[in-house]
Amino acid sequence: MSSRAHRVSLGDSWSQRVHPDIESERRRQAFDVERLTNLLDRGARNTTLRREVESLFRSDPAFSLVNTYFMTQKEHFQAAAQKRFLLHKMAQRLNWPEDGLEIDYARRALSGDIILGVHTVATKAIISLGSEEQIAKWVPLCKTYQIIATYAQTEMGHVGCLATHAIVMAQLICSGAKRGMHAFVVPIRSPQDHTPLPGITAGDIGPRMGLENADNGFLQLDHVRVPRENMLSRFAQVLPDGTYIRCGTAQSNYLPMVVTRVDILTSVVLPSLQKACVIATRYSVIRRQGRLRPSDPEAKILDYQTQQQKLLFPLAMSYAFHFQAVSLLEFFQHAYNAVQSNDTSLLPELHVLTTGSKAMMTDFCAYGVELCRRACGGHGYSKLSGLPSLATQVVASCTYEGENTVLYLQVARFLMKNYQQIWETEGAHSQRSLPQSVQYFTMVHHDKCPAQNASDFLLPEIYTTAWAHTAARLVEDSARHLQVLTQSGADQQDAWNQTSVSLVQAAKAHCYYVTVKSFQDAVKKLDSEPAIQLVLKRLCDLFALHGILADSGIFLYDGFLSGPQVDMVRTAYLDLLSLIRKDAVLLTDAFDFTDQCLNSALGCYDGNVYERLFQWAQMSPNNNSQMEASLSHCQDMEQRNSLMTHTVTPRDPLHTNAADKCLSSSLVTLLER
Repeated sequence: MSSRAHRVSLGDSWSQRVHPDIESERRRQAFDVERLTNLLDRGARNTTLRREVESLFRSDPAFSLVNTYFMTQKEHFQAAAQKRFLLHKMAQRLNWPEDGLEIDYARRALSGDIILGVHTVATKAIISLGSEEQIAKWVPLCKTYQIIATYAQTEMGHVGCLATHAIVMAQLICSGAKRGMHAFVVPIRSPQDHTPLPGITAGDIGPRMGLENADNGFLQLDHVRVPRENMLSRFAQVLPDGTYIRCGTAQSNYLPMVVTRVDILTSVVLPSLQKACVIATRYSVIRRQGRLRPSDPEAKILDYQTQQQKLLFPLAMSYAFHFQAVSLLEFFQHAYNAVQSNDTSLLPELHVLTTGSKAMMTDFCAYGVELCRRACGGHGYSKLSGLPSLATQVVASCTYEGENTVLYLQVARFLMKNYQQIWETEGAHSQRSLPQSVQYFTMVHHDKCPAQNASDFLLPEIYTTAWAHTAARLVEDSARHLQVLTQSGADQQDAWNQTSVSLVQAAKAHCYYVTVKSFQDAVKKLDSEPAIQLVLKRLCDLFALHGILADSGIFLYDGFLSGPQVDMVRTAYLDLLSLIRKDAVLLTDAFDFTDQCLNSALGCYDGNVYERLFQWAQMSPNNNSQMEASLSHCQDMEQRNSLMTHTVTPRDPLHTNAADKCLSSSLVTLLER
């Protein structure tokens, strides 16, 4: 199947022709889009498999997403439940392997619009933390939906109305000693009638700003008893006589959270930003407004530098975070395999990499999606654009699975611990013993940036060194501030709190450096694809330089950059905008989202924005007979108002107040109805 035939998946009349303004963008192809898609999919075979899976949903109306914009929360949840049930049946019928990519590709095709996402999280928690016997007992029940599991750790939002069992993270007190957080399989509802079991209070948390297809709920446990074997015991166990045995580190119990964060980034957060970039970029080459010169035709709004600045940084983010996620997945798999062999030495760095990536990527993706939404003007306000749903979906990720400020402080603790190690050891030994992600601590010298002109800032070693220097300097400043406070008599907790703003700033700079470095390393490996390498290098340059311009104060603070050098950075950055603009549509095409998956009147592959927007708007319930009752109320109000106008003298304040009261009463009646 050709990439175009694959992407155009709505099957409506507008899909038969491509708008000439978007077609002209694709004609000036500077690189092979299909090969870039293969690169993003990590292989041509994966691209083929993904398209095969996505094609299964093309003609089945049960998997359509268009009508979700007009559904109530209850209707949306029911539709998502039906999709989950049908998807499960499909996986069984087609014999999809349990460890294959098919389910992941199906979730992508359906934009995650299926229920029981946390059920998958809980199942993975059992696999990560359970003994072989526990896995054999519980996982088949989860995978066949004989039980519906949830993962309950801290905040509300996990249990809802469906779960029958919860993986509860709770303090283990054994022989009077607190042993830390451990995972317990806790039955919470009757398998016969689904009512809460004794001691269990559970329910829905009520209205929320997004995730309408999620079963978000609260859970209270009051003197609930579970069998001893319900404590997941891969890394710790309690013997019948009460003896506590630890087989791993305390961090091992947080492995499910690490798994969940990686999954969230790759399946929810990053795709949301990528989709927003596709929608806004395609719309911006169809929408024309104003003229760049009086004699020119109306300009595509993407030809304006301000629109390029809005959209091309999120596009650069999309690629930067993709390659950071690939690097994270590779390290995660290496560390996870080690943990399964009871080697937990890589867990601290894995934890901080996933923690920092989760905080940075969710923050930046939420910002990027909102930029894309605003870049579409009034149409970006319409849910039919697909952008508001993406915005609320990704902004929720800034708080679930760890509030981002707290996560940055966890990164900072890791940075302080390893920087302290440099103080305590000298020479090459300290570098060898440092985790890979912080080895730049020992390689950075307090020199000035050597760049002489704008083109120098397009050299990866220049901007990567700038980020390494600044991140290391902020870490050092925070460490010294902590030292000064503790030496002056503050206890460690107070010193940490009084330094927390600086610590968060250091953690953010570190995360930006790690992302720039991952992107740069990925681009280096593409020598066999020079055209793709060039366009990705430009995106890497833009991502790095945008960060420098956005936070130039931290680069100027110690004189590493001078004022004139910041001007050079700005010149190089603006030059990149015009270069990347030429490839913008093709770079978003490479994400290879189907029209069905995008579910956007603005973002379809064919570019027929206004025809589809008008067609979809007509599906609104407000455009059918359901409006008749509301119209009759409004007409009744108009008649009352008309009567008051004819019978009341406006100059009489008493009569005017009476009219106001009458109108107010009508409004209350209308609202009550």
